[in-house]
Amino acid sequence: MAAVTTIPKLPPRAPDTHKGNYGRVLVVAGSAGMSGAAILTGSAALRGGAGLVTVACPVDIQPIVAAGNPCYTTFGFLLPDDLNEPVADCDVFAIGPGLGQRAGAVDLVHRLLERHPSKPTVIDADGLNNLPANRFSLSRRPAPLVLTPHPGEFATLTGKSTAYVQANREPLAVEFARTMNAVLLLKGHRTIVTDGDRVYTNSTGNPGMATGGCGDVLTGIVAALLSRMPAFDAACLAAYVHGRAGDLAATEIGQTALVASDLLGYLGRAFQEIESVREHPSSGAVSP
Repeated sequence: MAAVTTIPKLPPRAPDTHKGNYGRVLVVAGSAGMSGAAILTGSAALRGGAGLVTVACPVDIQPIVAAGNPCYTTFGFLLPDDLNEPVADCDVFAIGPGLGQRAGAVDLVHRLLERHPSKPTVIDADGLNNLPANRFSLSRRPAPLVLTPHPGEFATLTGKSTAYVQANREPLAVEFARTMNAVLLLKGHRTIVTDGDRVYTNSTGNPGMATGGCGDVLTGIVAALLSRMPAFDAACLAAYVHGRAGDLAATEIGQTALVASDLLGYLGRAFQEIESVREHPSSGAVSP
């Protein structure tokens, strides 16, 4: 098992470029009472550098989600087939935050995964809770797949207790990623990222980030980076930058008052730190 101790860096943006060069992310998220999850995920995908972001959500919350950020577009749906148009236009899926576990959400997740196996995909939250019973069939998908469970969700996926997961985080994560032919980002203190062959243990982040919505922000960052980088690299960089944004926020406002939306305002500084290392090679690699 190869331990990864440095994080990848995005290539610099070319002067002669346009928004289509930086990925078209489709976020499928939100439900009644959970519009914030869709807003946070879409906003984080923008802050993660995606050129174009569309947030697809149930039509009844579309006005709320649209008002959440003027920089993404929105698409309201009633049925899974309503999403054919935005799906055709995207490069990457981010599925799950705030979708709920009603019958319609289960059908939505199943259809997106079964009908579009060539789309690189990040699955989080209710996307994980609504995975097909034969989820190991996803291992045959030709496109990259990133799963981002917290320990409780991972316990459900593995059939173990949360306590057992926490006591055996790395070996369980490695085995599951290898079996699923996916990248697994197991959240929590010292987040683990693995593709079954390599393991990265993240060192950024703090207890102030133990608040609702922070995982939605992470999902958006992963999706944005997945449109430009290999899946393992995207997940490692996203984990680092997400935690670093939280550390920068905590330094200025403290851990107690920190909320998920604060992270959005510090992602720019977190990325700047990495870019400054790239621009000054003598300072060495960015180490987690």
